[in-house]
Amino acid sequence: MTARTPWLLSAPALSLFATLLVTPLLLTALLSFNVFDPATGVKEGAYTLAHYATVFTDSYYLGIFWRTFWTAGLTTLICVLIGAPQAYVLSRMGSPWRSILLLVVLAPLLVSVVVRAFGWSMLLGPEGLINQALMAVGIGRVKLLYTEAAVLIALVHVMLPFMIIPVWTSLQKLDPSVAQAAASLRAGPFTIARRIVLPQVLPGILSGSLIVFGLAASSFAIPGLLGGRRLKMVATIVYDEYLHELNWPQGAAVALTLLVANLIVMLSYNRLLERRYQKALG
Repeated sequence: MTARTPWLLSAPALSLFATLLVTPLLLTALLSFNVFDPATGVKEGAYTLAHYATVFTDSYYLGIFWRTFWTAGLTTLICVLIGAPQAYVLSRMGSPWRSILLLVVLAPLLVSVVVRAFGWSMLLGPEGLINQALMAVGIGRVKLLYTEAAVLIALVHVMLPFMIIPVWTSLQKLDPSVAQAAASLRAGPFTIARRIVLPQVLPGILSGSLIVFGLAASSFAIPGLLGGRRLKMVATIVYDEYLHELNWPQGAAVALTLLVANLIVMLSYNRLLERRYQKALG
């Protein structure tokens, strides 16, 4: 076996990766620097930094980026608070209830995100089931649809399985006898959870958080259907720039800014949690 053998064996996968991911990204990056004329469209061979300057200086875009990352961060936090305990309960269940609950967790992934968004729009609408229940108890109709709350509720519902599964996988490696030994030494449930269970499931929480945050920050269908035309997020802005304004360079600049910002946030979060994990395990 020569030194080139691993590269030769990896060549088909690397070629596919370059064709389907790297090349489109490079073309999008090149497009983001093209000059755009509202009358004639994209000007080939003419380049500018004006599109990125607009993204970083215009309060309109800055507000949308802030809303997007705030919503994604809050979605991730709620998924951790709900998903981690649910994964712990799932790991402690016996057959056949574990299989049934696991099927319940995974079942929404078999349904399109668009279908689930439409389902939430019917539940949260003015005449939806939730408003009918509120009116029945005397609270009255509440505006839920086309609000940040509607987007947040639907994102948590869609992203929750991506948090539960990694945490549950980490819990499968946890030896129950360690917690039992701590309990025999008079450690309370909170101490066991904090000093034994939590440090060992941090990798699962990290993986789930990165997946949830990345998918929530780049989500398009849910903000588009439940946020309406006024409640914009970055993915819907990219869609508007490409198809409504026909300003492809501006849309490419917004999309690449979202990609880079997403990577910075996720890598920083990854570094922070890894340091805490290593410190907790000594």
